[in-house]
Amino acid sequence: MRKIIAGLFISLDGVVEAPEKWHFPYLNDEMMQSVGWLMERGDALLLGRRTYDEFAAHWPHQDPADPMARALNEIPKYVVSSTLETAAWQNSTILSGDVAASLTELKQRPGKDIAMSGSPTLVSWLLTEGLLDELHLLVHPIVLGTGQRLFTEGIGQMPLTLTASESFSTGVLDLTYERA
Repeated sequence: MRKIIAGLFISLDGVVEAPEKWHFPYLNDEMMQSVGWLMERGDALLLGRRTYDEFAAHWPHQDPADPMARALNEIPKYVVSSTLETAAWQNSTILSGDVAASLTELKQRPGKDIAMSGSPTLVSWLLTEGLLDELHLLVHPIVLGTGQRLFTEGIGQMPLTLTASESFSTGVLDLTYERA
């Protein structure tokens, strides 16, 4: 069975919002290798509505010779949304209605894993629903103080097991969790 695997940039205080404003000073070959490895594991991309909108506004307009642009433009994309009516970015499919059932069926199809990048609201929901198989956090050594956090107050307890960890030369921790 395929897994849903999510990767997020996160600050020490749990902020996942707008990593483009704080994460780049920590970006190096180690982090690129980690992100690349995560993306290579998947043959489909799962996105929440806001992340889809951001990616769809950017990646289709990048140089097709850029390996990341080519990969993101070509891969099948599934966007979870109750409001999106059309998905113009090539190879995009909207999932609405009984999303849990749709994702359970998608996980049962043959293929590689289903990768996620960003989409913190969706990641949190998938964890609470028991649908997220792996959570990869790139914890940056910075406290932001404000911004959207991965877990909101009231989410309840959710035991996780650390299955892998690595420390990068920039001080970023690469942590992998599964539900306990």
